[in-house]
Amino acid sequence: MLKDFKPVLGILLRFIIMYLVLLFAYQFYLNSGKDSGLDSFSRMIANQVASLQNMIGYPTELYNDVKNEQVWFYVKQNYVTRMVEGCNAVSVIILFVSFVFAFYKGVKTFVFVGAGLAILYIINLLRIVGLNIVMSDHKEYGKIFHDFIFPAIIYGSVVVLWLIWIKFFALKHENS
Repeated sequence: MLKDFKPVLGILLRFIIMYLVLLFAYQFYLNSGKDSGLDSFSRMIANQVASLQNMIGYPTELYNDVKNEQVWFYVKQNYVTRMVEGCNAVSVIILFVSFVFAFYKGVKTFVFVGAGLAILYIINLLRIVGLNIVMSDHKEYGKIFHDFIFPAIIYGSVVVLWLIWIKFFALKHENS
C-alpha cells in the first residue's frame, strides 16, 4: 500500500524540505539586520515603488522609520501607506518556489522558477503602486483593496503559475 503513495510522499517531502529551508534562510536574513530597520530587500522594493509612482505622476517621498521597521509612503504630500516586511511578498515567493521544486524536472525547473520570480516581483511592485494610488485618490476603498483585491491578485498569480507548471511541465509526458 505504501508503494502506491510513494510518488505523492516524495512530492510532499520535497515541498516540506524546500519550504523549511527557504523559510529558515529568510528568517536568518531578517534576524541579521534587525537593528537597521526595515530589511534591505523591502526597502529596495519601496524605492522602486516610489520611482514608478514618480514616473506616472504620483509624486512620492519615503520616510524610513528605523525604530518601527517600516517605510512610510508620502504621495502627493500626504501619508497614504506604510511598507512593512510582509509587503515584500517573500512568503508568497517561498510557497511558489517550494511547490515548483516539489515537482522537480531538471533545468526547466530553474528556468520556470526564475521566470515566475520575475513575474511575481513585478506583480508585487504593481500591487503596492496600485494600493498607494487607491489610498491617495480613493481612500474609502483602501481597506477592500488592501485586504481582498490585491491579495487575491498576488495569490491568484501564484496559483496560475502553479497550474501552468503542472499542466505544461511537471506532468507532461516526455514521449508526447
